[in-house]
Amino acid sequence: MTTWTECWRVDAGDNAQVAYDEDLANRIRELVATEQGVTEKRMFGGLAFLIDGNMSVSASGQGGLLLRIDPAETDALLSKPHAYPFEMRGRVMQGWLRVDADGLRTKRQLERWVARGIAYARSLPSKR
Repeated sequence: MTTWTECWRVDAGDNAQVAYDEDLANRIRELVATEQGVTEKRMFGGLAFLIDGNMSVSASGQGGLLLRIDPAETDALLSKPHAYPFEMRGRVMQGWLRVDADGLRTKRQLERWVARGIAYARSLPSKR
């Protein structure tokens, strides 16, 4: 697992420090390279990959992956190894998951989660 100090990165644009795993971000970037409509945006303390303006996955500032999924699949996916609910201000958010770094060690593991996030983002109306 990447340590906190290994994650720090300075955003030269506004001099704010943003923490996320740059190696994970690069691995995600490789997987989404052939996708149409991909943009990157710093959000939730990490680096998010948007599809036509909809967040799909993010190299989380808290470590691991944050991804957007069909809300109806949240409970079923929480039974998968290394998957945890995403909480915002103490509230569990349906349609969002965290996957810890141990569940993303191989390309195959990461591909499965990224593909799920991309598929859901593509199912939403474009925000562009």
